[in-house]
Amino acid sequence: MAALSDTHAPRAGALTELSATALSQAVRLGLGTTAEVVEAHVELLLSVAPGINAIAAERFDAAREGAPAVGRAGGVSRPQQGASAVARRALHREGVDRRGGMPNSGGVVARGELRSEHTAPAVQRLLDAGAILLGVTNTSEICMWIESDNRLYGRTSNPYDARRMAGGSSGGEGAAVGSGGSPIGIGSDIGGSIRTPAFWCGDW
Repeated sequence: MAALSDTHAPRAGALTELSATALSQAVRLGLGTTAEVVEAHVELLLSVAPGINAIAAERFDAAREGAPAVGRAGGVSRPQQGASAVARRALHREGVDRRGGMPNSGGVVARGELRSEHTAPAVQRLLDAGAILLGVTNTSEICMWIESDNRLYGRTSNPYDARRMAGGSSGGEGAAVGSGGSPIGIGSDIGGSIRTPAFWCGDW
């Protein structure tokens, strides 16, 4: 991920190339709005979605509605949280709870209709810091395999070469972040579930 290099407003396409820290800096300096940052990432995710199948369930409309309208000349709408937190876009893998209609099946067909009733602490901490959730990402079945493929959502492909896999178990997360669709995400790791997709999808 790139850093903010000057005091000029970044191009819309460049917003998806900046790190979460640089995006926060841009909003803090009045060089862009949170709504613009959300829209740039949503548009990119929509454009790459058919090729990589990283998103298990999106909440793009809710993210757009929840984005604080931070004007180029204005401040932040949640100063108590700190301006540096406001511009974070976030995804997290489908096996991590997020209440509000998000699925929580772990890629298991028998759990396909299950919806989260609670929000996992790791997700809640991001939300409390001002993150805006874009959706949940694909994983391997029961979050326990080296490839993110299951009978519920299908296979996630590598964002650089669709013939190759994205890794697992947080492969949807790795592919989405690796494509530039989000600067930050949440997964879980026992034996490489974050590290492997991050390495294969260029997130390191």
